[in-house]
Amino acid sequence: MTETLLFLTGKLAEKSLHQVIHEVQANPNIPKFKYRVEQMGVSVAALMTPALIARRLKTIGDANKMILPGLCQGDLSPLQVQFGIPVERGPEDLKDLPQYFGQQGIAPDLSQHQVNIFAEIVDAPDLTLEAILAKAYHFQAQGADVIDIGCLPGKPFVHLSDTVKMLKAAGFQVSVDSMNSEDLLLAGQSGADYLLSLSEKTLWIADEVNSTPILIPAKPANMASLYRAIECCLKKNRPFIADPILDPIHFGFTDSIIRYRRLRKKYASIPIMMGVGNLTELTDADTTGINAVLFGDISELNINAVLATSVSTHATNAIAEADMARKMMFRAKQDNRLPRGYTGALLSLHDRKPFPYSSDEIQALASQIKDPSFRIMASEAGVHIYNRDGVNVGNDPFALYPTLGVENDASHAFYLGVELARAQIAWQLKKRYVQDEQLNWGVNSQPREQQIKISHREASLKEKLDQKNDI
Repeated sequence: MTETLLFLTGKLAEKSLHQVIHEVQANPNIPKFKYRVEQMGVSVAALMTPALIARRLKTIGDANKMILPGLCQGDLSPLQVQFGIPVERGPEDLKDLPQYFGQQGIAPDLSQHQVNIFAEIVDAPDLTLEAILAKAYHFQAQGADVIDIGCLPGKPFVHLSDTVKMLKAAGFQVSVDSMNSEDLLLAGQSGADYLLSLSEKTLWIADEVNSTPILIPAKPANMASLYRAIECCLKKNRPFIADPILDPIHFGFTDSIIRYRRLRKKYASIPIMMGVGNLTELTDADTTGINAVLFGDISELNINAVLATSVSTHATNAIAEADMARKMMFRAKQDNRLPRGYTGALLSLHDRKPFPYSSDEIQALASQIKDPSFRIMASEAGVHIYNRDGVNVGNDPFALYPTLGVENDASHAFYLGVELARAQIAWQLKKRYVQDEQLNWGVNSQPREQQIKISHREASLKEKLDQKNDI
């Protein structure tokens, strides 16, 4: 049955929406649908609210689905009750409708994965129990499955047992990471789920406790040693995870990747761990890309666990990035597709389609403006700011400011300064800019309360009203 869709939009976007829908319908790979566009009497589609739609939309005709602008805020369920059909948000920018329909309007399922994340609290001996618990909850919120308690070489960890018991009582899975046999034995006796790391020389500890050992070579890169530890566990039918150790770049990185490949080839079904911190922490590069590439390798090798850290300031969100990377790679592998088009969460600095509108298209939109309110957009040509008085294009907010005439309107000048700065940054980095919205840094974005934006608009309107009353 052919769907009949009702698109709701604003005055400025109506013409562009018709053009984009025609492009969508011309695509032979997208199922055909009937449609109607209803212009809701607001200039900017993003300013529509469910309450406004409920008041102004008189009929849905024969539509069996309603599609709103992606930036429309508010609860859509009352509209579904009122009109009796599904109500969905489309993409945030109407130029993304072809991609939206290419996926049948359904976001890919990124809820599944096959890799457990061990998130290490590396400075646990220096922290109080309260601070350790706070970090554990933080890492859990970022996607960690197991909280790893790091022990510092040569430093006593007097509250190690209390730490393990506290985290277990709070419902966490816990691992303890130490090169000290006494620490590992105490951790196992205190209830730790995993012990990092045991070699063939310290494997006796696993006989004393119920913890699952993470096996490493007795000496760096000594795979024969690791194989002996694995065979010992297999013979005793004891659970374990093997880790050949990932080395930093220029200190054996390529050889260590080869070791993982050889281990998986020799043992097709054993659980394997990869510690990714030696790359994310020890490489001065954005961790989003590093995590993406490493988890691509992890996916190909069917690695089951990673040890991740978040110590360096540039790796502050490395756990959250690892969580997104494992989910994206799992989905792409299940679909037998390249890891593209699933999510922009790891595209922090750039966007695949930063400029949906050309300079000519923005000029055409600007020609429709009949009011003094400024609109800001970005194209390959630069930042465009326009109202009924014309269009200014540039790449420097300081150069654009004198043309705006807001010297006596503090609130408006502040607002335009913020938005022009965002637009400039987006243009420089080739990111998508949407007026009144924060730049999207992917998984590294910080949420902002919508009320802050609304409060500024109310304050700006009040200031303008006060100025009129003073005249």
